[in-house]
Amino acid sequence: MGLIEPSFYARDALEVAWDLLGCRLKHEGVEILITEVEAYRKEGDSANHCRSGRTRRNAPMWGPPGRAYIYLCYGIHLMLNLVTDQDGEGAAVLIRAGQVGGGLDIIRSRRGAKEGPVLLTGPGKVAQALGLDLGMNESELFVPGGLELHQGRRPQGVLAGPRIGIGYAQPEHVLAPWRLAAAGTGWVSHPAPLEQVTSRAHYFSMWS
Repeated sequence: MGLIEPSFYARDALEVAWDLLGCRLKHEGVEILITEVEAYRKEGDSANHCRSGRTRRNAPMWGPPGRAYIYLCYGIHLMLNLVTDQDGEGAAVLIRAGQVGGGLDIIRSRRGAKEGPVLLTGPGKVAQALGLDLGMNESELFVPGGLELHQGRRPQGVLAGPRIGIGYAQPEHVLAPWRLAAAGTGWVSHPAPLEQVTSRAHYFSMWS
């Protein structure tokens, strides 16, 4: 299970989000299995950082795909997003939660010696556990030696529900179930109101 090629990212953010579940993020001795993500889509998603155009902050999100978009939230927490879609379209997937795949001692040292899912159930926790900083913004995820995204194993089921903390967005975007999580795991930041997805085909027939 090797590094994921750039072409993986050059698709609609929601498609990439679905396929990210079970993939593995690696950085400096830490491995995290992705268990929860949020898609921020192009063309009218009013929750998207790019909704009002290009800025210094959101510039990495405009592409090329396959790069990291890392920003500081509320001046406290770093958030890791993976840039998707085509160059110039402005879309990404936020990594909301993960499960320890390797480097537990390093993760615990960075996360205050905590135990269990609280280590990684939140986007700020994931970035902290990986040892990320703003200097890694725009890192290429497919280049060995830095922050890397590797193939993984698909979860047995997928849950979907509204994204978190986007009350400023239009109602249809607040309610859209563009937060996806692996079923059957406690390593998810907000289990409610996620619901089981019957199949990929059915889900994308509603949201493609």
